[in-house]
Amino acid sequence: MWHAALWGGIAGSAVFLGALAGILFQIKKRWIGIIMAFGTGVLMGAATFELLGDSLKEGGLGPTALGFMGGALLFTLFEYFISRKGGNRRKRSNGHQMGSSGLAIFIGTLIDAIPESVIIGVSLLKEGSVSFLLVIAIFISNFPEGLSSSVGLKKGGYSTTRILFMWFVVLVLSALSSFMGYVFLEKTSDVVISIIGAFAAGGVVSMVSSAMMPEAYDEGGAIVGFVTALGLLSSLILSHI
Repeated sequence: MWHAALWGGIAGSAVFLGALAGILFQIKKRWIGIIMAFGTGVLMGAATFELLGDSLKEGGLGPTALGFMGGALLFTLFEYFISRKGGNRRKRSNGHQMGSSGLAIFIGTLIDAIPESVIIGVSLLKEGSVSFLLVIAIFISNFPEGLSSSVGLKKGGYSTTRILFMWFVVLVLSALSSFMGYVFLEKTSDVVISIIGAFAAGGVVSMVSSAMMPEAYDEGGAIVGFVTALGLLSSLILSHI
């Protein structure tokens, strides 16, 4: 069970590492957009090839569709609420966090990270070993999120200590969420786990569509379409290794 916490922590650590990179190095906004576009493609692929594929195989079309739409709807509602509080700027690197709620940005990041971490723990239950595609996809997508939001928060007047503490908490909660997903769902039926997997996939698709893709295009320009496709192809390759 401690493996679940380890892998959840590794995936969640990307937010903290991205924050360090954004604070210590001057990274051009275009590269932030390109990294985020690649992460978007990988994460979309993981949601499709890994989460939805397994859910459909083990739970059938009905539970998969129910879980998928439930995850998409719940994330959309959370995103709407967080956006009204300023959390929609959590992936922005242009300093527009000034005057917005740091707490909303923090909560929005948790809403992105926790369901992903839970499903890492679930993958250990289903397969007996962690899904490396999921860990890689979540890590790649979390890195530019920590990077871009931290650059923006820094420009918006937040101290380095405060920023790093926020993302360290995300790292710890990611590890804990993966651990809890493993422990509390250990005796759950395959159908319920399939619904949970599809639920996570719906949340991921909704998140990348509303938060990651717009930021990637704003920062990276037209090239991000190709980079996203490259990320999706990478995800497909990883799912067959």
